[in-house]
Amino acid sequence: MSRIQGQGLQIGALLVMLAPGVVTSAAEDTADLLELDLATLMTIEISPSADASALGLSQPLPGGQIASGARLGILGGKFQGDIPFSITSYTSEFITDQQAVSVGDVLQYDASVRVARGFGNFQQLYKVRGLPVFSDDMSYNGLHGILPRQYLAAELIERVEILRGANAFLNGAAPSASGLGGSVNVMPKRATHTDINRVGFGVLSNNQRYVATDIGRRSRDKLFGARLNAVAREGDSAVEDEQRQLDMATLGLDYQGRQLRVSMDVGYQDHQLHETQPSITIAPGLDIPKTPPADTSIAPAWTRSAEQDHFATLRAEYDFNQPLTAWLAYGIRRGEEDSVFASGLTVVDSAGNFTADRFAVVHEDHVNTGELGLRLRLHSGPVRHTITLSANDYKNDSSNAFAIYSGYSDNLYRPQYPAAPTALGFMGGNLDQPRTTQHIHTHSFALADEISFYDRLQLTLGWRQQLIEDLSYDYNSGTLLSEYDEKQATPMLGFVYPLTTQWIIYGNAIEGLTKGDIAPATNNGNPVANAGAALKPYQTQQVELGMKYLGHQLAGIFSVYEIRKPMVGFDSNNALRELDDQIHRGLEMSLYGNLTPDLKLLTGLSFLHTDQAGKRAIGAPRVQYNLNLDWSSPIPGLAFTGHAMFTGRQYADADNLQPVPAWWRLDAGVRYRRLLWADTLTTFRLTVENLTDNNSWTSAGGFPGFGYLVLSEPRTLQGSVTFDF
Repeated sequence: MSRIQGQGLQIGALLVMLAPGVVTSAAEDTADLLELDLATLMTIEISPSADASALGLSQPLPGGQIASGARLGILGGKFQGDIPFSITSYTSEFITDQQAVSVGDVLQYDASVRVARGFGNFQQLYKVRGLPVFSDDMSYNGLHGILPRQYLAAELIERVEILRGANAFLNGAAPSASGLGGSVNVMPKRATHTDINRVGFGVLSNNQRYVATDIGRRSRDKLFGARLNAVAREGDSAVEDEQRQLDMATLGLDYQGRQLRVSMDVGYQDHQLHETQPSITIAPGLDIPKTPPADTSIAPAWTRSAEQDHFATLRAEYDFNQPLTAWLAYGIRRGEEDSVFASGLTVVDSAGNFTADRFAVVHEDHVNTGELGLRLRLHSGPVRHTITLSANDYKNDSSNAFAIYSGYSDNLYRPQYPAAPTALGFMGGNLDQPRTTQHIHTHSFALADEISFYDRLQLTLGWRQQLIEDLSYDYNSGTLLSEYDEKQATPMLGFVYPLTTQWIIYGNAIEGLTKGDIAPATNNGNPVANAGAALKPYQTQQVELGMKYLGHQLAGIFSVYEIRKPMVGFDSNNALRELDDQIHRGLEMSLYGNLTPDLKLLTGLSFLHTDQAGKRAIGAPRVQYNLNLDWSSPIPGLAFTGHAMFTGRQYADADNLQPVPAWWRLDAGVRYRRLLWADTLTTFRLTVENLTDNNSWTSAGGFPGFGYLVLSEPRTLQGSVTFDF
């Protein structure tokens, strides 16, 4: 392990040394940053070039933290005022200034989102409107399943786009059956019109260090661009005995012709964890216990997680003529995971004693995905049509093996860290050569018509025919165990109407879609009436109405919504079927931009009411609040940041007998920019997360039906210095 970490830092250092001469220099008429004064350097806009689209990335709004538009699935890049949904796009400036190290570190600033964890692993999971979005189901420039599934480093991200609400028509059914409450799309970095030569170094408490580089060039004629990003992290985290290591590198290439635009990305990420704090389940009948010290892991020394991913994408767009454009996209990912967890960790009494199993698992993904599309623009008097036809396809052959060993006992507050149990209890497959145990294949056809009347009222009509195929195989023999092969249509209606140039009303009616269940043979020891029957895909229905404000200095979104998600169970005849709806009703508000010329604001408030058979859903707080302020002091280059986060009470069980207390967190930061060392723009950043060192249970559940708890991070200090030359 130490050898791999050392190699990662060596790779990062080598890329730093080679940085200035990676690609051909930019055009001579491009402004030279080194010739500009500090005040200009701090305000200059360096816009990313188009990413295989004529529109390219939207410009940042005042304040630079949020973009003025986002990608909207089949509909492509859209300006915020033309989008009939609640969506926010966080910029690279915001990501960098917050010193985010993962996509979860970005999404935590959104009041409608809370970061949770996958079931039985350390996978990041994002709860949007009280419903999970698995990191498997994030999209990369519109393609599902391309990004590493457990954790995504922030250094490869240009934008993080969070769409709140159901989105099956826009994006297709998420392959891992999540995304009913929202979707997350990540946009890759591209070469800008000005050279990028950036090197960064940093430390995190207790002893985690990193080196990162970001190099960008365009050819003299501006047609070709290249962007290289790499980072190497290693060392101890703020949690005692926990170690984290990350090596990541991505290369983005693009060609921007008059009619043809092409982009390609190639990436690699190696993420490894040792003695990471496990998820904790509280046995039925017990009150939620007080939190153990967050800076001390209760994970035994033999727990670990290792994930390596290689991924690549290709996207092209071609204008046949002014009204007709075609595009195609293709992506692949090969992922390998090898982990040993303290699985099923369950607190069994009020003294904090718990039991757990040693669980070893190997997981491999072979993902291939693609999309084809055609867009036609028509104009007839005061009515404009944009008609889009699209087809997409996703396949993943997943290989798995696991081993469950004898259990062990320990205590939350006085851990003894027992040795790894060696008695094998049960094994599925071969850990050295796992078999294919699941084949997921989704494909769909979609048609959209965006209609504009007198350049004011805009209607979006859409329809998608979705097929979901899911085959499971025996871990040992490879025998087919179950087969799911069903299709379903998902319509969509949206509207946008500007009351003024700044105030815009929007609304939508749209669905989410996930795979249905296959009825088991027995239920509570009794035969199931429709055993073996495959239920139709579950359609989650959403209606939403909202208003957007797009001012010269401030912008914001206000929305109300209702989501109805099917609940499945056994009826009086012991047949599996849809019985009722789980209801999520909410109100969301967000505001961002410049309060004053020196004060940036990013804030949001979310109220959520859930009804699941008369009870509140697991892990769905009623109230969530975020406030982030960024103040530029009278001293040139010196700025201060502050962040407050509040999450209301939630439940860890379906019967609402185990309330999890509300929690809050305060963060603070400072940054300083100045020209140093031969006109090198140097930025110093220092951030303290969880300033008051509060211990809390930050999330309950994540995977549907389970209420495991995740402990907060302790007070964490992060410092960095970045050089732009």
